[in-house]
Parts: sequence; C-alpha cells; structure tokens
Amino acid sequence: MIETLTQLDTELFLALNGAHNSFFDSLMYWTSNKRVWIPLYLFFLYLLFKNYKWESIGILVSIIVLITLSDQLSVHLFKEVFQRLRPCHEPELQSVVHLINGKCGGQFGFVSSHATNTFALAVFLIQFLGKRYCYFTPLVILWAVIVGYSRIYLGVHYPGDVIVGAAFGALLGLVISLLYVRIRKLKRT
Repeated sequence: MIETLTQLDTELFLALNGAHNSFFDSLMYWTSNKRVWIPLYLFFLYLLFKNYKWESIGILVSIIVLITLSDQLSVHLFKEVFQRLRPCHEPELQSVVHLINGKCGGQFGFVSSHATNTFALAVFLIQFLGKRYCYFTPLVILWAVIVGYSRIYLGVHYPGDVIVGAAFGALLGLVISLLYVRIRKLKRT
C-alpha cells in the first residue's frame, strides 16, 4: 500500500514538475518566496484591525503562536520523524527534477512547511474574515493552493508533502481559531 502511494506520488510529482516554462519558472520562484507576501500579510492585518479594533492584538498574538507551532511541528513531528528525502535530493530523480536557480532546500521534505504555514494562516483567518468578506474564503484558499503548488513546481516537494502539510496546517488553523474564540468567551463571562 505504501509503495503504491509513494509510486503515485512520484509519478504525479514528475508530471507536475515536468510541465514547466520560463514564465512559470520565474513566477513560481517568486510565489514561493515568503517576503513577496509581506504586502498581503499587511493587508490581512489591516482587515483585522478594521473589523476587530483592539481585539486584533489578541488575534495577532494567536497568529504568531499558530505560525510558530505550524512551522516547528512540521519539522519536528514530520520531517525529522519520517525523513523522506525531497525529490531534488532523491538520487533516482536528481537527473529529471526541474530545479529553479539550483535551490533544493533541506534534506527532508515530508511535510511541506510552506503548505503547513500557509494553510494554517488561511484557515485561521477564514474564521475571522470569511464571514465579513464574501470573496475572502475562496481567494485565501486559492492563495494557499498556489503557494503549495509552487513547492511541487520548484522540485522541492512531492504532492503528498504538500497535501499532508496543507491538511495539518488547516487543522492547526481551525484548532487555534476555536481556542481563541473559546478563551475570548471565557474572558467575557
């Protein structure tokens, strides 16, 4: 069973990573760069302060806790435990993996920390902004999907790394947002 899943994951990776061109090489390289998204993060902050005023400080603290947890747990609960080589470090695939600027990242790739962090933030923010802005939920999920896909395109993660990272991040985002709401209710009573 695991061998079959691994084989399917590898075949899907090769198909997605192999469909490249110079325009998307550049686009996906920048899509995967965390600093490129700083204006978007500032926009999220603006929306939170606009809608929640001073309560946004507690929400922001929760986001900091969330991203710290998602980033650290993706490494310590997954990468260090499963030790699955990134496709760009896999000896059998190195000759066929399409890398951009020769950047491969750390040795292990299961799960994608980019996907975990992005989906954690997206799902967390949906709980606060999704009901206030009708297009927020589909747009923030689309953003997270594109960031996750960029990791496959760049040759640094298998689709399974991204899918499991996204699911784990989404779960963390939901749990932390529900904890925040519960704590807020307790403080008001």
